Amino acid sequence: MMNYKIVIKRIDTVNEVEGYWTTEDFIQLLEKFNYPDGATAEKSSLPELLEMAISDYEPNEAAEIVLQYKFGDKLNDGQTEQIAHNMLIDKVCEEYPEIDMQGTLFHVNQLLFKAYNGKFPNAKASVVHFSITPTDGEVQKLTAENVLKLLNNGLSDRNLIKRLFENQISQNIPFPEAEGIVWELTTEDNINYNLVTSENWINKEDIEEYEFESVLEQIEDEA
Repeated sequence: MMNYKIVIKRIDTVNEVEGYWTTEDFIQLLEKFNYPDGATAEKSSLPELLEMAISDYEPNEAAEIVLQYKFGDKLNDGQTEQIAHNMLIDKVCEEYPEIDMQGTLFHVNQLLFKAYNGKFPNAKASVVHFSITPTDGEVQKLTAENVLKLLNNGLSDRNLIKRLFENQISQNIPFPEAEGIVWELTTEDNINYNLVTSENWINKEDIEEYEFESVLEQIEDEA
């Protein structure tokens, strides 16, 4: 059992997560949108070229192409078509039942939102900047599951994670969904962390306490 002091420094609400799409992604996607010269183009111009290439297509067609690129091995054609259709109407990245796919769906959605100047709903992500300092032990690298359990004491009861996963976030039991809820978790010193998730999971209104203490217990194995 470890005691920690948590300080939430700030939450940024963003329309896209910098650096998610790589140069390689842009080149491959350009090819799929019939623009084969991506590999020889100026790297910095790739996002703009892709936006132009995408906008030559019908929105639902473009959505299918990007979804196939990201989920080719996970979704069949019918599912891809259905999600592409739904994306034009709803924030699928907040509602899709497979939580571990929501992060990627957000990035796909926002790429299309930009290319079509708003034909797709605008979803938002939260970047939570916080520190977690042990009050009675060694600093150690924490997992997404650890971090959500530690943040629990600072979140309001309206928070969606608390409402859907009350037992998992507050009790000493496994919380496998944490990996899908937390899209990125980065730290350079295992004390100061940045966490990226959907605004739907954690937003500014969800924070009740900005400084608080929490206890992390070893999760009992179900042996």
